[in-house]
Amino acid sequence: MNTNKEQIIYWSLLVHKEWHIYVASTSNNLLFVGSQNQSFEELSNWVKKKYPKNTLVENKEVLAPYLDEIVEYLDGDRIQFSFSIDYKGTPFQLSVWNALSEIPYGQTKTYSDIANYINKPSAVRAVGTAIGANPVLLAVPCHRIVGKNGTLTGYRGGLEMKKSLLELENSRNQK
Repeated sequence: MNTNKEQIIYWSLLVHKEWHIYVASTSNNLLFVGSQNQSFEELSNWVKKKYPKNTLVENKEVLAPYLDEIVEYLDGDRIQFSFSIDYKGTPFQLSVWNALSEIPYGQTKTYSDIANYINKPSAVRAVGTAIGANPVLLAVPCHRIVGKNGTLTGYRGGLEMKKSLLELENSRNQK
């Protein structure tokens, strides 16, 4: 994406059951999926940092394809997303986010697993930092990362959101 040119970033608030999540996209690609029950400020601060020349415009129609798939996922009716994502990150972050996208639905990996997968076995902390910077929760499944001993560890969306997502995937896998 050309960040020197002003562009509109569309957003909408997904409200489904107990879920309240801000979602943003361009006219072609998903850009951001926020944390459960966070304010609009989470999205606006991210846009100011990553896309300072762009304008945020609420438009549920543009977001509808993304929102529909996220709702299907939250209902346990979708295990994979079909939409495209426009990542904005460093080459290292992109390698981590791509590795996260390879984790199968309902499975978990550790930070060390991801570091080894991207051939940077000593970069476990940097992997954790890159995971924390993931702008598209759910779509890039950083909730599938657990501590070495299998415990739930930090998550931008909060541990309750992480626990809910893992339980959702585990319950669907047991059907």
